[in-house]
Amino acid sequence: MTDQTVGRVLGTSDATPLQFWVAVAPGAYLQLDDVVVTGRELPDGSTVTIAGVVTAVRARHEGAMFDSDVFAIADGALPAQIQEAAEVTTTRVDPEVYVPPSPGAVVRRATGDARAGALYFDRMDRRVPMGFGRDGEPVYLNADFLDGSRGAHVSISGISGVATKTSFATFLLYSMLRSGVLGGAGEAANTRALIFNVKGEDLLFLDHPNTRLDERTVAAYGKLGLPAGAFRDVRVYAPPRAGDSSGTPDVGSRQTGIDPFYWTLAEFCKDSLLPFVFADADDERQQYTMVVHAVTAHLVKVAVPAEGGISVEGRRINGYADLVDFIVDQLSDEETRHAWTGSAVGLGTVNAFARRLISSKRDLARLIRGDLAQRRPHSINTAESAQLTVVDLHNLPDRAQRFVVGVTLKREFERKEKTGSANPKLFVVLDELNKYAPREGASPIKDVLLDIAERGRSLGVILIGCQQTASEVERRIVTNSAVKVVGRLDPAEASRTEYGFLPPAQRQRALIAKPGTMFVSQPDIPVPLCIEFPFPGWATRPAEAGTPPDSALRSVVQKTDPFAVVGAAVGGISDDEIPF
Repeated sequence: MTDQTVGRVLGTSDATPLQFWVAVAPGAYLQLDDVVVTGRELPDGSTVTIAGVVTAVRARHEGAMFDSDVFAIADGALPAQIQEAAEVTTTRVDPEVYVPPSPGAVVRRATGDARAGALYFDRMDRRVPMGFGRDGEPVYLNADFLDGSRGAHVSISGISGVATKTSFATFLLYSMLRSGVLGGAGEAANTRALIFNVKGEDLLFLDHPNTRLDERTVAAYGKLGLPAGAFRDVRVYAPPRAGDSSGTPDVGSRQTGIDPFYWTLAEFCKDSLLPFVFADADDERQQYTMVVHAVTAHLVKVAVPAEGGISVEGRRINGYADLVDFIVDQLSDEETRHAWTGSAVGLGTVNAFARRLISSKRDLARLIRGDLAQRRPHSINTAESAQLTVVDLHNLPDRAQRFVVGVTLKREFERKEKTGSANPKLFVVLDELNKYAPREGASPIKDVLLDIAERGRSLGVILIGCQQTASEVERRIVTNSAVKVVGRLDPAEASRTEYGFLPPAQRQRALIAKPGTMFVSQPDIPVPLCIEFPFPGWATRPAEAGTPPDSALRSVVQKTDPFAVVGAAVGGISDDEIPF
């Protein structure tokens, strides 16, 4: 397809090397996000190619003076004509001679190689498909800024239930794993991903094809160079049922291919996990945190593994509730309190710690066990798990969720530190990031996430964080994210400085963006791109889980013209189809 002439550079508005206006030709049109290209001839005879993205469009009557003239013009009583104009923000100048385009210069809609050059796709050695532009053509993300080669981490923001943050995060992960950008088959197979499921049981069926896949969706995936289907290698973990001594995973819909996870009392003491019981950022502002660390250190010294539990100073302990009661008894006794606190701590501070610890029994008793020590492996270790590990948290109370997230990330990061290698990669998808790493306060989880944001790239740990409000997330985590993604935003949130990378028109559009529409900013491209990603090829709820034969999918692809149906397939997530 050849470039299409759509107008000429406007002469009544200033044209600069970075921004200019285009008068749209009769019979043509330009819409937001269109990619256009024009040229400027220099005195030496060489030509500078200037490409850009349409960031604003307007139409007006030329010849009218008053607002009421519109009626006379419509009735034919006053001569005037309609003129449309589009604002273009420059994305690329080649060669880099920053001169403005000449008024009257022909402007064309960029397609094919011209479009790829305007959006720097031609300079991306490894391209990750992330959806389609407004023109129905694929849009790519530079894998170098996703896997840590030149940058790392993704920040996804938007209104809960409308912005489809988790849907896009899983699609991006699927595209990364199946597009072939990770190199050879060995490297791709060694790549690991960890997802925390916090909303229902939506993410427990990622290895099941979606029964709602149709011809148009399969064709859309085909145009992106991706197979339409489910994740291939998935292992699901869920907490044991409360009060169940057999350790049965606490899930309702998925009955096979799921393992329980928990920590033994010996692990809890030896690995210094007590601070994660107090993982709320508000806790770190309390004085009893010094007691937390003193008790943690003492447990490391005195706790001895014993069959079915631990032994502490000659007392047998078989469960988390017993351990809490024992610690409280030791702190209540004046003769033993000093040995456990390590210093002269006020009784009020000790009581505050004890009250908080006692209240954790109900939330954490099923996660910290003494009665399941002899069962099958129970630890979450992505290096020994499947390519994609899903940790189900939706049945856990808030404190237990914080404990699981904090301890799991701590252990995974420590394993990567011990190896000291960036390979294999580990992608971590964490929703509700503003809860785990809030802007104010400190907590053990926040410390781990900051470590991942600041040092994870060198170790191959990549964070894909989702949050409703980026303004409430620790600034250093957002700043270290090379890729920033925005879905539907709340009006008050859209005005925050964290979204300064969005042009004014895109900020306004983010207030009305439909599910499946995202604005993606990446270092390679000066202007955020508006994209729509296809409906998930994997099941997003139990009712969608199925296993259609491969032959059926192949026949759908063969019978379908991808270009004709892409427009109908993308953005096909209506309000009642929001997966997560």
